[in-house]
Amino acid sequence: MNVNQFRDGETARQNRNSTQLQKRTNAYTKEGVIVNSFYKDPCKQVDLQDTYDTLIISDDIKMPKKLTETETPANKSLLPISGIVLGVMGSIALLTAFVRRNARINLSISNMKKLPATTRNVALNEETHQAIYQMIQAPNQKTILAGTGVLTLTAMAFMGKTFFDGFKDVWVKKREADIQKNLQENLIDVETQSFAGKMQIVRSMLAKHAIEFEKYLSDDGDKILPNFGRKKFNPLKFTGTKENTDNNKKKNPAGYILLGLGTFASIIALGFVSMRNLAKGKTHLDKYVKDTKAVISEIIEKSTPETRETDKINLKHMFRAIGSDPEEIKSYTKNLKWEDSEKFAQEVIEEVQTSTTKVNEAMGGDGTPKPSFYSHVDDYRAFFYNWLLDTSNPQFKQLFFGITGLTAIGYGGKLLGDAIKEVQVKKINAQTELQLQKRLVSTELRNFKSKKDAAIQPLVEEFYRQVDAGKSKQELKTMAENILFEIKNGAPFVYS
Repeated sequence: MNVNQFRDGETARQNRNSTQLQKRTNAYTKEGVIVNSFYKDPCKQVDLQDTYDTLIISDDIKMPKKLTETETPANKSLLPISGIVLGVMGSIALLTAFVRRNARINLSISNMKKLPATTRNVALNEETHQAIYQMIQAPNQKTILAGTGVLTLTAMAFMGKTFFDGFKDVWVKKREADIQKNLQENLIDVETQSFAGKMQIVRSMLAKHAIEFEKYLSDDGDKILPNFGRKKFNPLKFTGTKENTDNNKKKNPAGYILLGLGTFASIIALGFVSMRNLAKGKTHLDKYVKDTKAVISEIIEKSTPETRETDKINLKHMFRAIGSDPEEIKSYTKNLKWEDSEKFAQEVIEEVQTSTTKVNEAMGGDGTPKPSFYSHVDDYRAFFYNWLLDTSNPQFKQLFFGITGLTAIGYGGKLLGDAIKEVQVKKINAQTELQLQKRLVSTELRNFKSKKDAAIQPLVEEFYRQVDAGKSKQELKTMAENILFEIKNGAPFVYS
């Protein structure tokens, strides 16, 4: 029997906090309880009328409408597969068209607009990679010794990290076992409260309905008039708790209307603020352009052959900053008292209109489309490498021990902090689980009571219908006994 067949809250709690062996044992126990409770002697012979009374069978109960409802199966065709194939091939066709268009554009575009070539820079950010590169690029005694030392230190650090990580995991697991042991001990009281509450509900229902049935089975039962005012029980609308009924109330649409109006008003207000900010920004930009043009005019007016080179740099920068067009640049530069003023104007126009610029060679290379290598290492092992290259420098030694020691202490502290944090989190989670299970006892009991009522109430109503129909006391007694038997042993079941 599958343990997933049991869906009551107590079983769910037991499954969540039990081992696999405990789960299987509980499942077998519950299976035996059910089989023993509902075992019937096959040799016992009863007639059909006794079966009606024994099983509380009504005369006319229709099957639920949901039973005959059918869903139209989805149309399973090859259309989605065909669509995927055509979509992929269409994407490839679009990609080739893009490449073709790019080749045509590359032939017609001017050099000022064309993208520049880039050097492919290969960064050696790992100290082990840098050490191997040095041994391959310049194999000598120092680079081989330093590289071997770095690789040895790397292996030692890896093994040490593995050991301490494993030690941390073992320690955390042992603490987790202790926490689970304490949780299981504390959950005994919680599960006992749940079990006892369910048993009390069953006993209370037995007492209530037994007293009720006794009225119709006693000698004075003939004087009791049928209760035509009984409220009919509908299991499809039965909720059992007031909270569920409250959730079915319709919400007032006025709140949604006010929320919509408020949102719309906020959009208009924020749009107005955005437009005002843009207008103010344009005002500041116009003022900046006006001030820059005034400075350009002043530089041109005061420029001399001695200041020409400096003025060229400043003027180029200012023209680029305000994005001057060619006509504006020519109108300003014609007032320069230089022999090469026209040449300078053409240089400025080309720089302003050129879409890209070359990257600094120190960072991106000279633009040759070939790979280049550089090293940018942020690693404690780099200091060990430097020390092995020059062991006569005591500062390299101090740097290595200082930074390596700080790295080791930092990692150890983080490892210890993580271990303590994990244990504390598990402790708090166990306490939270315990508090949740305590709070869920009342919810579980209400759930159990609601399901019991849903199972028993239709049988009780059938009993009253038979009372109104004039059944004999002996037949009513058989029905009452079976209803009480169902209350005690029927679903939902109480498990120990």
